Amino acid sequence: MQLSKIQLGSYIIVAVFIFFCFKLWQLQVMDGDKYRALSESNRLRIVKTPAPRGIIFDRNGTALVKDIPFFSVSISPESLKGLDLYALSKFLGMPENEIAEKLNRKDNSPFIPIKLKQGLSFQEIAHVEAGKSDFPGLFVETDVGREYLFGKTGAHIIGYLGKMTPAQFENPAFRNFPLDALIGQWGVEAVFDEELRGTPGERIIEVDALGRELRLIQQRPSVKGKDITLSIDIDVQKAVETEFHDKAGALVAIKPDTGEILALESLPSFDPNVFSRGVQYQDWLSLLEDKKKPMLNRALQSQYPPGSTFKIITGTAALEEGVIELDKKINCSGGIGYGKWTFGCWKKGGHGPIAFHRAIVESCDTYFYELGRRLGIDRIYKYAMALGLGKETGLNLLIKERRGLIPNTEWKRQQKKLPWYLGETYNAAIGQGYVAVTPIQMAKMIATFSNGGTIYPLSLVKGGSKASGEVGLKPETIQTIKEALAGVVNEPGGTAHAAQSQSIIIGGKTGTAQVIGKQRGVTGEKFMDHAWFVAFAPVDKPEIALSVFVEHGGHGGSAAAPIAKKAIEAYLIKRPAGKTGGPNAASKDPEDSEAGPKEKTQEAQD
Repeated sequence: MQLSKIQLGSYIIVAVFIFFCFKLWQLQVMDGDKYRALSESNRLRIVKTPAPRGIIFDRNGTALVKDIPFFSVSISPESLKGLDLYALSKFLGMPENEIAEKLNRKDNSPFIPIKLKQGLSFQEIAHVEAGKSDFPGLFVETDVGREYLFGKTGAHIIGYLGKMTPAQFENPAFRNFPLDALIGQWGVEAVFDEELRGTPGERIIEVDALGRELRLIQQRPSVKGKDITLSIDIDVQKAVETEFHDKAGALVAIKPDTGEILALESLPSFDPNVFSRGVQYQDWLSLLEDKKKPMLNRALQSQYPPGSTFKIITGTAALEEGVIELDKKINCSGGIGYGKWTFGCWKKGGHGPIAFHRAIVESCDTYFYELGRRLGIDRIYKYAMALGLGKETGLNLLIKERRGLIPNTEWKRQQKKLPWYLGETYNAAIGQGYVAVTPIQMAKMIATFSNGGTIYPLSLVKGGSKASGEVGLKPETIQTIKEALAGVVNEPGGTAHAAQSQSIIIGGKTGTAQVIGKQRGVTGEKFMDHAWFVAFAPVDKPEIALSVFVEHGGHGGSAAAPIAKKAIEAYLIKRPAGKTGGPNAASKDPEDSEAGPKEKTQEAQD
């Protein structure tokens, strides 16, 4: 039976109607979520609002940093279709492949703008604003950056912000952070990053086809990060910088009764503002290749022989172990013989008969050779370790801290497969030979000694920590050595007259550490000895203890002691910089003669 034209037309209409009903069902039900997302992406944009970062203050309430706007140029994901990458790369001054890489990252969201370039200058912002009409969806975003108000001063302890590293991007702790987020990468900025960074907010806005904002749909405000008050005194840091006179070195100052770090300076330093504005590859490379190593934290990561500052350890061990009587004199004729070798004293003609107090004041090497012989290396090791040498201090700056080395007979047997020799004890007793320490270890040692032997964990935050133990030294031992250390600075013949203050009684000990491989008659700065000074003040009730290390400084009395004086006065009396004398102040310093290399035994050279 043949269908009429009317029936055929009816069937076709019904079929078309069914087809359209099916497509409507497919679009609205089966693929509804897909097209709803595409629709939303065409009209909605999620804009992250940066959280103000917490401010870092010094112990006196001085702001060390401030938040500043950090500008980026971004593009909306819905504007990528038909985008001329070549033209955009020319407009932004970026390689085309770099833009393509950012646009094609797997973590990109259809709702969140893609950052193309960060750290824009005001000139670059004006350029983008003037030409963005040629690139719909291109706009300038504002984030939170940092300005470090004191530049290089305290940079090794304050740190800086920077982009996440690939390793951090894989870290679950940073899972919700954009790849281009700025986070703490060094020092306090990194240690307390979670507290400082706060919680970003967001704005959901409606935009037109050109990416222009039409109205606010929803907003969640950002939450400011927590402020941090550090234990450091920025005035102390500023006061000592110029005293180094462009020499490399370190200063660490500690509050003896709390363990608070009052100052931590490592020189040469770097300007953290270079990083906060987006460090260029060439700038970063030049910092890494700089022979002066400005990125090296010498306070924690450099270790050297302590020289005569170690006589505090040897003297403490001798008194505690009862191997010497205070009034018993030992004759110094300019050195001590051992077989065919001679271990010289810095004073070529000798000190003559000398007792404990004057031996420290005048830094007589011969006296301490004899103490070393009576003690033996293992008892010296015991007291050095008890006072914090030869191990990490535990200060958390998220960098690898050097341990130093305090040798003993077991160490020599394990590491060198040889027995310990008496000549090596002579060297160790005056802080030479295998002995190696860091500036922060020496600061902790003198802080612990000056407070009577109470051990405090080191702290970067004002308030300090509770005591964690006692060294267990006799009060008379501490008092005897503290009186001698006061004599080093204030008595005739003392080796640290340059540290003498008109306002404060300072106690301390100089040291001169020989450069390895130095030969007699060789000149030049890189062959000069290293200079040490450890000190505390006031002597009767110490409020500050510190160590100063000057790389290739020459002598502790002339190079390091004046820096310590400047730091102590800056902290205790807040004297303006330039009023306390400098390292060139006139001083007849016996330890200046201590620079001559000690003659080593054959055993010590093994």
